[in-house]
Parts: sequence; C-alpha cells; structure tokens
Amino acid sequence: MKIRSITYFCNPHYPLDEKVLQNAGRFLADARSAYQAAGYEVQTVRLATIPFPKLLGEENIGRLPELTSQIDDIAQQLKIGYASLGPALPEMPRSYEVISEAVFVSKNVFFGGVMADKTRGLSLAAVRACADVIVKCAPIEPNGFANLQFAALANVQAGAPFFPASYHDSNEPAFAIATESADLAIKAFESAKTLEEGRKALISEITKHGQAIAQTAQSLLPNPQFTDHQSTNYQSTHHQFTKFLGIDFSLAPFPEDTHSLGNAVEQMGVPKIGLHGSLAAAAILTEAVDRADFPHTGFSGFMQPILEDSVLARRAAEGTLTIKDALLYSAVCGTGLDTVPLPGHTTSGQLVPLLLDLCALALRLDKPLTARLMPVPGKKAGDETNFDFAFFAPSRVMALDSEQLAKAFSGTETLHLSSRK
Repeated sequence: MKIRSITYFCNPHYPLDEKVLQNAGRFLADARSAYQAAGYEVQTVRLATIPFPKLLGEENIGRLPELTSQIDDIAQQLKIGYASLGPALPEMPRSYEVISEAVFVSKNVFFGGVMADKTRGLSLAAVRACADVIVKCAPIEPNGFANLQFAALANVQAGAPFFPASYHDSNEPAFAIATESADLAIKAFESAKTLEEGRKALISEITKHGQAIAQTAQSLLPNPQFTDHQSTNYQSTHHQFTKFLGIDFSLAPFPEDTHSLGNAVEQMGVPKIGLHGSLAAAAILTEAVDRADFPHTGFSGFMQPILEDSVLARRAAEGTLTIKDALLYSAVCGTGLDTVPLPGHTTSGQLVPLLLDLCALALRLDKPLTARLMPVPGKKAGDETNFDFAFFAPSRVMALDSEQLAKAFSGTETLHLSSRK
C-alpha cells in the first residue's frame, strides 16, 4: 500500500497570492516527510484550488491559459507534482470553452466540468459542454493523452484528493490523503476460504492503515484533537487554519497484477472481471471500505480506471469487460468511468448519452461519479493502445454503443432528479 497523493486545498486568489502557494509548498514538504517517516511511500503531492470560474470571474475567464501557466511554474518551483484548477460551472458556460486551450498549455494542470449535482440539477447544456471539451482535447496529443487532464463530474463534492475531481470550496486551507491500495484487497482474498473471511481481513487492514494515516495527519497540525473522526480547524505553523478532510481510501490500482483491483475481483472467485459475479464482488469490496474505521472523504470505494489497472486493461482488450459493465459497477461502487480508451472518431453527440447515464446514476443513487474518457485519434474499436506512460497498461480501444440523442433529449434544459428514497 502506498499514498497516491497528499492533496492540499486552498484559495490562491486572483491575481495569485504567492504566499498562499508558498504555504502550500511548505506544508506538502512537511507532510511528505512525515508520511515517509511513518513508513509510507508518497507518490505525489498535489495542489487543488477553488473552481477556476470563481477564481477568475466572468471578466477574466479568458485568462485561464495564462493562469494555468502561472500555476504550473509556481508548482514546479515548490516541488508540487500536479495542480487542479477545479471544474467549469454551468452558471458560467464560457468556462467550459476555455479548458482545451488551458490543457494545451501544461501537462501538469488538471480540470473538471460540472454536469450535475443535487443543488444545480442535471444540466443538459453542461453535459454537452463536457462532451465538447473531451472531443477538443483528443487531438492535442497524437495518442489522445491530453484527456487524462479532464474529467466530467456528476454529484462530486469538494475535498476529494484524487485528480481530476479535486477542488476546494473555502478560503481556509485543507488537506486530504488519497491511497493506492488495491494490493490490500488482493492479499485479503487470495487465501480466504469464504467471502466473510476475506472481507474481515480487508476491513482490518484498511482500518489499521487508515488510523495510522490519520494519526500522522494529527502530527502535522498543532494541538490536534480528533473526536469520532470529525474534522476540526487547527492553527498551523504558518499562522493559518488548516483542516484535515480525511482519507480517500479508494482501492486504487497500479498497472501491475500485484496491484490490480481486477485481480482482487478474480481472487474472490470470479473467473474474469466483466463476467457475472463481478458486480457482487465490487459491492463487497466497496462495502468493506465503508465499514472500515477511519475518517472518510472523497469517493472511498472501488476504483476502476481501465488503463491504470493491468487486469482491467487486459479484460477490456479481450472484450470481456465493456463500457456498459463499468457503468453497471458504478451503481454499487466506484468513481465512474476512468481512463476509458475510445475510438478516435467518437463525436460529442455520441459522448452525451454516456455522460447522461452517468449523471442519472449519480443523482438517483446520491453518489459521486466521474467520467475521464479518452478518444484516441486514428484508432478504432479493437485497435491496440500505445501510451508511453508508467501508470498505463497496454489494452485496446473499447467500443462505444452510442448514437446522438434526439427529440426531448436534444434540448438544453436543467432537470432535477431526486435521489431514490
């Protein structure tokens, strides 16, 4: 198990207040050292801001590429690996239009686009705007890699430490931890004789590590006093109030079989993930995270990034695991559709129905879901992917069974969907 990210949340204001960013750099350096001393490998430290439309305002929204470049430069100086400038917002339609140009400026800055949430409802216009962003970002790099930096968001709250969903909603700084822990699920079930035995072992391991991570978080904050894992404000050494939001203990994978959540499902007894039984396995794994005793934040569930998981990538290449399967599993767990390789000729009109299905699940089930979809220029369904990226496993482009919607679905209205009682 590793720490995927220590994510620091702040409002850097505009024009940028470099003192806020310097505080972020100091805190993240201290946090990295503290977690390494506690025995955890820290893969990255990251920065997430309030949504860029709120940061820039309508009058400056066209300056997003300039802001992206500034944030990237400062982050690199402070040894912060990646930054998220948060999502475009439905109340500012132009905010979606400027994302592709900003993605072109830097490979280290991430963005989102809000499609739906409980307050705003489901915006058909925002769904289409997100689909347009995906199509515009696809040709920025020959292999479609630029879409790694964008996710369409459905019912995602502030404070999730996993990118690209991260954003902040306060003037007070905060931090949260994201884990890479699919290996815990593999170890729990590889020798378990029953589902209950494996589940208990997994809950125990998550609780052990979750509480150790939370204890180290306390050491980063003066006079820490946690009560029932409730977040509290503390005075930091840099004379600001810092809030520990908790841990996103999603069972995130790495593209090796020993760190594959797909492998964990198969260790439970499903011959291949994508076959029937996979949904039940995903639900059991997610519920184990729910049961574990640690301060939860973000998604905290079954993470299924197709290209970041060696077994998921393999089953997708075989055709055993489909996009519809991944969407189905999102109903009981997960973060949605992540790093899904699509045909290069995929249109915005074909993406919209898939994004709408994701929004419907998120709102009716009252859960956060995201879509990070990656059309690969020049590739068709079944073609091999060839990303030169350590966090991606080899796979094949997945088929998308989708056509442009018509009639009532062709409008731009905002529809409120209540969660299922």
